[in-house]
Amino acid sequence: MGELIEIVDSLENKISKLLHRLEVLNQANAKLKMELNSVLESHEKTKVALAEWEEKYDSLKLASSMLGSNTNKTEAKLKINTLIRELDSCIAQLAE
Repeated sequence: MGELIEIVDSLENKISKLLHRLEVLNQANAKLKMELNSVLESHEKTKVALAEWEEKYDSLKLASSMLGSNTNKTEAKLKINTLIRELDSCIAQLAE
């Protein structure tokens, strides 16, 4: 009978340790999830900022080509033609 009590005590001790370890791991998991969310938010902000900077860069490149830069004249002409086509399309839709 003494052996049975020792086995039960040993099992209770092991279960207690496992429950404690589970709690520690759950806390670590929650902390990691918060860190992941923070990193994902930061990543999204960085992507938005990158898109804004790329748009600014494209605008500056277009403006530079319109000021007489020989290297980007063709690109500027293509961009202007695209804008004109878009305007014509909008006007056509409004006229309908």
